[in-house]
Amino acid sequence: MGFNTLVNIPKTKEILQEYPNDVNMSEIDDFLATIGELKEKNIDDAVKAIFEGKLIVCSSTGKYVVVDPIPQELNRSIEPPSNENVLQGSQSSFIEDIDTNIGLIRKEKASEKLCVKSYSLGKRQNKKMALLYLDDKVNKDTLAEIQNQIEKNLKKELHNQQDMSTIMGFSPWLTMAKFRTSELPSEVVNKLFQGRVVLFIDRLPNAFILLGLLWDMFTVENDYNYPYPLMILIRALRVVGLLATLLVPGLYVALVAVNPGVLRIEMALSIAQSRQGVPYPALVEVLLMLIILELILEASVRLPKSIGPTITMVGGIILGQAIVDAKLVSNLLIIILAATTIANFTIVGVQNSLSIRLYKYLIVIFASIYGVFGLLAGIFFIIAYLASLRTFGVSYLNFNVERDVLKGE
Repeated sequence: MGFNTLVNIPKTKEILQEYPNDVNMSEIDDFLATIGELKEKNIDDAVKAIFEGKLIVCSSTGKYVVVDPIPQELNRSIEPPSNENVLQGSQSSFIEDIDTNIGLIRKEKASEKLCVKSYSLGKRQNKKMALLYLDDKVNKDTLAEIQNQIEKNLKKELHNQQDMSTIMGFSPWLTMAKFRTSELPSEVVNKLFQGRVVLFIDRLPNAFILLGLLWDMFTVENDYNYPYPLMILIRALRVVGLLATLLVPGLYVALVAVNPGVLRIEMALSIAQSRQGVPYPALVEVLLMLIILELILEASVRLPKSIGPTITMVGGIILGQAIVDAKLVSNLLIIILAATTIANFTIVGVQNSLSIRLYKYLIVIFASIYGVFGLLAGIFFIIAYLASLRTFGVSYLNFNVERDVLKGE
């Protein structure tokens, strides 16, 4: 018994027919034990095995054997990464099959210290999860906390990242993810060397790296393929991109609407001239353009790849030119928001860039009320929020996690 959509029946039968046919009924149990795992008749276990893609062979003795069949080819081949570009390094990326992903890690890191522990989660739909770590690198206390958290939630359903956050005990309302996702085996191996713990979930083509820290926004393993001065420069550019994304829209609102006296007279006159004819305050002007940019970015994700970039680029150019000619926003704001949007994507990780895009609205609102002081107050609240985040006892702002925390030194 089995699903022909999961099992290659003809090839599996060919293999089973190679076994001898002249078996006595008294030896049937011994024969069945040679072709698979012999079990007593249990309906629940048999159904579970069938749904996992196994083949059930029953006998008249009241026992059955679970056979590992030749599976149907339901997985795509290993392809270059689609969400994380690699300039110099391996072009392999994870796929939806958990065993293939673990194999990629073992091939990238051939070590007897690499440990893998498997789990099956959920009642209605069993989902496989694998936990990977390097035994000589990981902090044993942190590892024990993660394992206990998983083991006490084995009955919960696991379908997506929100379910995984719930299983790991994270609040679903957090704006910053406490784990980092990656589709690059080389990146995952680098984090394993740092003492991190990696989770794989079957049918999800990503690795979930615990613990997620602020410094992960600025570093990728591929940086080490460059000379040291270039690596430092690239990471510094990412930090500048983060600060520009957060501060520049709020700084425009603060200097135009609240504290124009801070500017040199020439700059103040230039900005006033660019805003001539704009019928509403700087806050409304900035929020209008930010929302339009968010719509363009979301449309670029949802449109087909063949036409998405062309439509969003042409639409953005036409819309930007039209909105300036209609005197709805200033020329300077178009330049500022275009630069801000580009700077946002220098941050490592799609989810991190989304969080930063959310925080800049908070700073814009504070700046519209209190000016430059509100800009500083918004930064203070964001830093205070990030400092309050802890993952299994490790602060989100910890920058030397490998030495100070994960190794317990």
